[in-house]
Amino acid sequence: MYQVSVEQHFDAAHFLRGYRGKCEALHGHRFRVVVRIESSGVDDIGIAYDFRELKQHLADVISRFDHTCLNDVPPFDQINPSSENIATTIYKELKLKLAGAQVSIVCVEVWESPQTGVIYTPD
Repeated sequence: MYQVSVEQHFDAAHFLRGYRGKCEALHGHRFRVVVRIESSGVDDIGIAYDFRELKQHLADVISRFDHTCLNDVPPFDQINPSSENIATTIYKELKLKLAGAQVSIVCVEVWESPQTGVIYTPD
């Protein structure tokens, strides 16, 4: 089994509705996003999945979040833009982009800072 991962980031502001603490106020992060996919084999030139292609898929998903207030961007206009919900949203959108490929998503990581992050692993 092979795992392929890419990492990118986006800068955005957000606030958490219903939260009691500092995060209820508008604040920003440089969100770091790591995606890991899995493949049971490699193609005829020895590649499990093209890094460039995976990086482009991730860029397509997160580009609409960059330099925004996440609370104004669907689906976060309806649900809290927590790191957990961001990771789940990226997973769902990336899964659609990878449909038909012989890979599965192992996890999506969303880091708000070097010390605080979330890892979403699908069931």
